[in-house]
Amino acid sequence: MATFLYKLGRISFRRRHFVALIWVALLTLAGAGAAGAPAAGNSSFSIPGTEAQKAFDLLEQRFPGASADGATARVVFKAPSGEKMTDPGNKATVQETVRELSDGSEVVRVTDPYRAKAVSKDGTVAYAQVSYKVSGMELEDSSRDALEDSAQDARKAGLTVEIGGDALQTVPHTGTTEIIGIAVAAVVLVITFGSLVAAGLPLLTALVGVGIGVSTITALASALDLGSTTSTLATMIGLAVGIDYALFIVSRYRAELAEGRDREEAAGRAVGTAGSAVVFAGLTVVIALVGLSVVNIPMLTKMGVAAAGTVAVAVLIALTMIPALLGYAGRRVKPVGEKGRLFGRSRKQERPAKPNLGTRWASFVVRRPVAVLLLGVLGLGAAAVPAASLELGLPDDGAQPTSTTQRRAYDLLSEGFGPGFNGPLMVVVDAQDSDDPKAVFTQVGDEIKGLKDVVTVTPPAPNKAGDTATITVIPDSKPSSVATEDLVHSIRGKGAGIKADSDANVLVTGQTAMNIDVSEKLNDALIPYLVLVVGLAFLLLIVVFRSILVPLKAALGFLLSVMAALGAVVAVFQWGWLADLMGVEQTGPVMSMMPIFMVGVVFGLAMDYEVFLVTRMREAYVHGEKAGQAIVTGFRYGARVVTAAAVIMMAVFAGFIGSSESMVKMIGFGLAIAVFFDAFVVRMAIVPAVLALLGRKAWWLPKWLDRALPNVDVEGEGLRADTDREDQDREPARA
Repeated sequence: MATFLYKLGRISFRRRHFVALIWVALLTLAGAGAAGAPAAGNSSFSIPGTEAQKAFDLLEQRFPGASADGATARVVFKAPSGEKMTDPGNKATVQETVRELSDGSEVVRVTDPYRAKAVSKDGTVAYAQVSYKVSGMELEDSSRDALEDSAQDARKAGLTVEIGGDALQTVPHTGTTEIIGIAVAAVVLVITFGSLVAAGLPLLTALVGVGIGVSTITALASALDLGSTTSTLATMIGLAVGIDYALFIVSRYRAELAEGRDREEAAGRAVGTAGSAVVFAGLTVVIALVGLSVVNIPMLTKMGVAAAGTVAVAVLIALTMIPALLGYAGRRVKPVGEKGRLFGRSRKQERPAKPNLGTRWASFVVRRPVAVLLLGVLGLGAAAVPAASLELGLPDDGAQPTSTTQRRAYDLLSEGFGPGFNGPLMVVVDAQDSDDPKAVFTQVGDEIKGLKDVVTVTPPAPNKAGDTATITVIPDSKPSSVATEDLVHSIRGKGAGIKADSDANVLVTGQTAMNIDVSEKLNDALIPYLVLVVGLAFLLLIVVFRSILVPLKAALGFLLSVMAALGAVVAVFQWGWLADLMGVEQTGPVMSMMPIFMVGVVFGLAMDYEVFLVTRMREAYVHGEKAGQAIVTGFRYGARVVTAAAVIMMAVFAGFIGSSESMVKMIGFGLAIAVFFDAFVVRMAIVPAVLALLGRKAWWLPKWLDRALPNVDVEGEGLRADTDREDQDREPARA
């Protein structure tokens, strides 16, 4: 592989005009496709195989035209202090609002609070439910404007009016902190390279890669049902890995220049050595992201595949566009040890430099491996303690900022009708195979009324054929509570008995039941996902490092860092520690998708640092250094670059903490803290400590396995052998 990539690097350097033209053309093509594509909305959410999804599909069959997947809005009214919603003036205002809302072209129906008995017992709160023909993201602006205008008219009459539901949902924004993250990355690159030109190359190529990836996602969003969150996460991951991959190749290029090689040769060798590490690091990230498909949740699969595509583009750009741009930059990219104009005159250092910080740190770890290992493991273990209290759920309007009308409507409904009113359960009774459907409907309602934590059970509402009915159940507890989850399981337990007696199917659906099913499905999929992803990556790393213990140590270190990161997420988003600093207005259960998504992404990124840092050690060991000295050598050449890469990733991920989307905010924080733990505790401390304790055994591989494995030559041994032969061929000529 090193030889192939070496040739690719030299060709890209030599044919830089052609390479640059190809990438500019791809960016233009993707941008044109995105410009002509409809805006992405929220991806349709389905969970194949779950009871909630089966019930939803049954509703579409048995209640045609009911727009089960259409947007809804709850217009919540609260009377002024000392008044009631049943007062004539307030009642007239509400009924006028209902009439105005009914005139919308996309409106299916609007319920009158007084006819639907949607007035609280104390008479202070009422609500009207608006159902639309299309989903929230497909609503025309005129429909949203009409909804808000009607609410504003009622406010002018003296009522407090707020709007809940998904009719007002918008595409989330990330805020200015994303720009700050990129700015921090730029500063780190300038400090690392000491040159604006060298620092600009990774930023430029990362932006091109993200531009191509996100534009392609945008262009295909409507056809493939890709949600708005998909492009945000692809941007987050694509920026981070794109900058890092380019950073490693540019750093190796400068090191090759410092050894006296000409620029084309240095570019070829940089791609042949550091590029090999980039390929395998990228493969681990792609495996982790594509592996999300094992969960069998379409939205999560699409997010993973889209982000993996952006990572693949970042790898290709690093291998081809970086050497091409290095050809354009010429002498403006200096060798290692030669200062550019930004930090001094363009000259080489006259005195030998003292050992850098990476060398001194690695030497200390090699001398004190047990102390460093214990301190690192105990520190991560302490950070992981909150993970034992992890609670999973999916957000509703109760997780919105208090400044939003959706959150205020949620609070008003809880105040007027109880906390469970915001999470109603829909029970679907399929009595098609029953002899007496009406009796079954009544029996189901009576059975549910006898359960704990039930406030209200509406009368059965059958379809036109009379073989299927819906029953709405209002729990006594809030949607994300354990009591509500227990109620869902209790209803399903009753349904099993009814099925045995009457051949009728009782299914529980609704947003709350859907959230419960998602959490359970994700929990069930976590272990198989870990086995698949870690197993595949373990085999890949055996090929890369030609060792058994090094990949095993890499996997165990990853588990430490991801558990510590989950503990930090629980502490902030569930317990509320530093919540104000992170802009978390409402604490609660951690997003159901967070653990498995973070496991996938963090595993890929953790293997990035493992590959970049340990391949330098492996390279030194293969070239004849002792095991302990190889660790120091790896840190001398790799620690500065890995540190810069980690700081850049942390800055990019932390930039997404300012997002208005709670899932993006949580993932941004989780990935940023996970990179900190993995790069600075696991890879910089635990890894060298373990390798120092193992010594030569770290690189042990059974002979039969050594013969069976393909030789990918990540260390560039083939390139060194070629150079030695060339030097020998030139010796007679010199003589």
